Amino acid sequence: MRVALRRLAGLAGFLVLWEVIARLHLLSGDVLPPVSTVLGRFFGLFGDAKFVPDAVSTLLSWAIALGIAVAIAVPLGVLLGSVRWLRLSVSPIVEFLRPLPAVALIPLVILVLGSGAQTKITLAAFASVWPVLFNTIYAVSEIDRQLLDTARVFRTPAVRRLFTVMLPSIAPFTMTGVRLSAAISLVVLVSTEYLTGGTIGIGQFVYVWGTSAGRMDMVLAAVVFIGLVGYLVNLALLGSQRRWLGWAASGGAV
Repeated sequence: MRVALRRLAGLAGFLVLWEVIARLHLLSGDVLPPVSTVLGRFFGLFGDAKFVPDAVSTLLSWAIALGIAVAIAVPLGVLLGSVRWLRLSVSPIVEFLRPLPAVALIPLVILVLGSGAQTKITLAAFASVWPVLFNTIYAVSEIDRQLLDTARVFRTPAVRRLFTVMLPSIAPFTMTGVRLSAAISLVVLVSTEYLTGGTIGIGQFVYVWGTSAGRMDMVLAAVVFIGLVGYLVNLALLGSQRRWLGWAASGGAV
């Protein structure tokens, strides 16, 4: 309860500071509208016939991209973490691909897949694979070898060892990677929507209101929505990690 109150106090202080800066005209109202105006626009978004389909498209694409990233990264991470020679063989490729900015690949992916939802989903999945993959590889290397040796002594089949020893042991680390990837996926999705014309989504909603209409109040209202979604998703994943995976991430939400 005390932690929640401190967080609310910090948020309230930030909102008050925002309102004061806007009301004192320290920045132009066209650049930074008052927070009271932005929040009014935020609640009005849910009745906006254009925003609702954009939000649904972004959130659905986010869920698909994150699911694809987890489906690829977890098995691959277990494999690379278990087979050292394979990990060493593919590490140069992984280290080359990992730092590539996903948005820089937009032209290439559009040429291959077109400019539909598949482009933003592919780029978001690509960007969000890496935290899950590296956390899983690290987790496999940190498994207590006595657990694995005991399972082998009792001649536990490999598939059963995977599901009863390895996956439960690495789950907390992998979930941390999923939490990081959830935020990365959302950022890449909205950025791709913003940069690729004709794509439905919150990114295009921001682009239209920001560049065509010059309405920063609508832009910031959409930004508040994106931030709130990211915060709630992280909170849900963190709560699941604490409740079902044996140990809590230290500190607050990342």
